[in-house]
Amino acid sequence: MGAEVKIWNAVEVAQQASKDYASQILPSHLTIDPSLSLPQMKPLVLKLCKDMFKAWSNLDDSCFDVEKISGGITNLLLKVSVKQENCIDDIVTIRLYGPNTEYIIDRQRELQATKYITAAGFGAKWLGIFGNGMVQSFINAHTLTPSDMREPKLAAKIAKQLKRFHHVEIPGSKEPQLWNDIWKFFEKASDLEFDDSKKQKTYKTISFREVHDEIAELKGLCDHLKSPVILAHNDLLSGNIMINHEEDKLYFIDYEYASYNYRGYDIGNHFAEYAGFECDYDLYPNMNEQYHFFRHYIQPDRPHEVSEKDLETLYVEANTYALASHLFWALWGLIQAKMSPIDFDYLGYFFLRYDEYKRQKEKYLLLARSYLSGCKNE
Repeated sequence: MGAEVKIWNAVEVAQQASKDYASQILPSHLTIDPSLSLPQMKPLVLKLCKDMFKAWSNLDDSCFDVEKISGGITNLLLKVSVKQENCIDDIVTIRLYGPNTEYIIDRQRELQATKYITAAGFGAKWLGIFGNGMVQSFINAHTLTPSDMREPKLAAKIAKQLKRFHHVEIPGSKEPQLWNDIWKFFEKASDLEFDDSKKQKTYKTISFREVHDEIAELKGLCDHLKSPVILAHNDLLSGNIMINHEEDKLYFIDYEYASYNYRGYDIGNHFAEYAGFECDYDLYPNMNEQYHFFRHYIQPDRPHEVSEKDLETLYVEANTYALASHLFWALWGLIQAKMSPIDFDYLGYFFLRYDEYKRQKEKYLLLARSYLSGCKNE
């Protein structure tokens, strides 16, 4: 019964969204188990496509080709090509939500954000929603790797696109969600029990009193920075950035965590993702690389005219909020370690992110305090 309620809540949101969104959102109650093999999944995918798109309802199954695009650590992406009379007429992308992701992702918030972000011309066009995923237009591009993001020309493109993204407007509350989300994750992460005795033993080594105090201290300092509140992507890792070199087009995709948030957090979180899932923080951008990014973010048309003061402000914001990024994703990793069936060392990921937070904490807290002290004396 609980699963049915979740499905129809999502469908109701989509139906409501279709009333004021330029492209009609096509809802379906069907679901697809992402743990199935591709051959097992294909007939379910075809049934879904025929249910959602009436123009395809009478096509023979041989007209459809289904392939897996990626299997990340949260979602599964499928590419569906529809062929008629020996030519490919349509291609869509089906994104299957990872199992139990409703514990960490506010799907209603995601749908609200996706509606306006795609209407503003970002990413793929939103075509429909079903019980445990959504259907979007296919983007003819490839995802970046962590090493791609640090390439100067691409870094400049990302910065310019992020500036545009931060100007998207969504009706309703513009309250930043960072600390609300971190505290929600903290509550969930601090009350887990693992069936696996080895995992439980490792989990018990975590001092949640310490984590609580770290969150409170960091929030107190970040509040003084007064970083502007913008619409943030909040998960701008390499896998959520796509590029078509031939058309010179860059795309941001997947808005599961998008919300109003702090400018410094969105940029700092992006910099933290230079390290990839392996968390190789030797790849974290140095000051010169960050300043290059900031120049193209602040003044895309005249990057070399950006003042040193503006560069310093963003440098302090991004690196202080990068600490918050480590706390956010560390706690996320704990919840995923309990909830996700995906074969990834989420528990180990907690320690990689939390240890990096502790390693960088003093450096960047001192930087922020020094900056704030200087501002008071001006």
